[in-house]
Amino acid sequence: MAASRQPLFCHVEFGGAVAALEPPEAAPEGLEAVFPREVGLFADAFPEETRYGFCGHVLTIAQHHGARLGVAAPVWEAALTLCQYFEKQKLNFWGKKVIELGAGTGIVGILATLLGGDVTITDLPLALEQIQENVHRNVPAAHLARARVCALSWGLDHEEFLKDYDFILGADIVYLKDTYSLLIRTLRHLCGPHSTIYLSSKMRQEHSTSLFYEALLPLHFTSELAYRDENENINIYRITSKQNS
Repeated sequence: MAASRQPLFCHVEFGGAVAALEPPEAAPEGLEAVFPREVGLFADAFPEETRYGFCGHVLTIAQHHGARLGVAAPVWEAALTLCQYFEKQKLNFWGKKVIELGAGTGIVGILATLLGGDVTITDLPLALEQIQENVHRNVPAAHLARARVCALSWGLDHEEFLKDYDFILGADIVYLKDTYSLLIRTLRHLCGPHSTIYLSSKMRQEHSTSLFYEALLPLHFTSELAYRDENENINIYRITSKQNS
C-alpha cells in the first residue's frame, strides 16, 4: 500500500494531537504477512484522534499509527464509505447478530452497535487493544454488552464463532492474495442461508482485489455491486449464500 494513502476525513472534526511513530517491534509469528512492518510505509503522521459523524452519532476514533499496528491503525476510506452507505440506506441492525472482520479501529462494528446490533468485532490479537479503546470511547456503558471484541484468525479459529450471523461486515479486508482463500473459508462458516455480507473494498489492481470478487467469491456466494464510489475507486458488495439463490 502506498505511503500516500491517507484516511479520508468525512464529517470531520479532528483533534490536535499528532501520533508519533512507534519503533518497530518484533511481530508475533505468522502476523508479518498481514501487518506489514516497513516503517517507510507508515512514515506520514496522522492525527491520533478523529471524530466522524454518521446516522446521528459522533464517533471519536483513536488511531495508533506506527510500525506496530501497520495497516490496522488507520480508518481507511472503505470503512467510511461503508458507514456512509449504512446512513444513506437507513440500515437497521436492531436486534440482529452482526460480526465485523478485520476491524482495525472498529469503526464499522461500533456504528452497527449504535444502530442496535448485537455485534462481535474481530481482528488479529495485535489490533484488539485499539478496538477495545474505541468501543469504550463510543458505546454507552448500558450497551457495552452488545459490543464484544474478539480475536479471529481467518481459516484457523473461525469455527469457534457462531454460524448464520444476520450481517457480516468487512471494510478494506481484501488486499492480500495469500489470505483470500482463508477469508472465503471463514465467510462460508459464518454465513447462513439468511445472512447478508457487506464488503467494502478499494479496488487495487496491484493487489488483485477484483480477482477475489470476480473469480473466487462467486464459487460459493451470490454477490451484487451495491454501491460504487468512482472518485475513491471503492466498491461495496452485497453478498449472500448461494443457498438463497
